[in-house]
Amino acid sequence: MNLDLSANDPCRLFLALWPDEEVTVQLSGHAKAWDWPQDCVRYAASDWHLTLQFIGSAPRSSIEDMQARLQIPFRPFSFALSVPQIWPSGLAVLETTEVAPELQALHDRLNLALQHMQGSVDLRPFRPHVTLARHAQQASSPKSTAPVIWRVRDYALVESTVLRTSRYRILCRYPAA
Repeated sequence: MNLDLSANDPCRLFLALWPDEEVTVQLSGHAKAWDWPQDCVRYAASDWHLTLQFIGSAPRSSIEDMQARLQIPFRPFSFALSVPQIWPSGLAVLETTEVAPELQALHDRLNLALQHMQGSVDLRPFRPHVTLARHAQQASSPKSTAPVIWRVRDYALVESTVLRTSRYRILCRYPAA
């Protein structure tokens, strides 16, 4: 993939949990249990993630410094995604019943690191979820499914691309201590 980009070109960045194979298999099973309308836009399994912090636009030249400054020590932990929802915006998501304390702590520590770097952050409440589809107002969520158990062993700095085939590119992974 040669995008021929300069160091000053902007890129859209965010921090996220990226599912391993075990979580991807669980999410896939959950997504198959939905009744999807033809006009909804389902996300590919390779696009599934849980956003921890949205960073926004940044020059490519800042990525190397950002990578170093966003390394936050944390211990591995687990949480469950168990609530299928269709949000008013038409997103079909799988979310948590409550935010695990370790997940909230990681979110908060990354928020603080971003505040020190950029001076401002997204102030919306943290609502952990994985988006499964857009334009899914008419979708029917499953009546009951097993929760998706996500074992967090790392998080990632990710770039949103303009490519249809690979919407996101992981720039750096941060493993648990």
